[in-house]
Amino acid sequence: MTEKRPRRPPSSTASAIAAQAEGFLLAREHRHDADREAQALCSALTWLTTAQAEDLTRHYVSHRIALSRRMLSATVNRADELRGEYEARYQQLRRDLLRRHAAWACGMVVCAAGVGGALCMWAR
Repeated sequence: MTEKRPRRPPSSTASAIAAQAEGFLLAREHRHDADREAQALCSALTWLTTAQAEDLTRHYVSHRIALSRRMLSATVNRADELRGEYEARYQQLRRDLLRRHAAWACGMVVCAAGVGGALCMWAR
């Protein structure tokens, strides 16, 4: 009898699932923090009724989540901009390095040909 092993998902799928789970947990943490801050604010405002406190909590949480989304979106956009800038700079440096190596290689070939020609002339 052969023992059946569970199949592992491809690494790209596993990393996508891990990233999605991490994002979910991070979103839950942001919501929990916003709830906690709203409750602390409402407890400091002792004159609020229960309905007012719930309404204030709901508005505070929605505004805080919208702010977090905007900040995250701005961070992602800036990261994309930086990635583009760095990739362009890397490609430029790579082209420059290739040109330098080609120039050195051509110089070495010319020197080798010159030395070889001089040796042939001297040997005659």
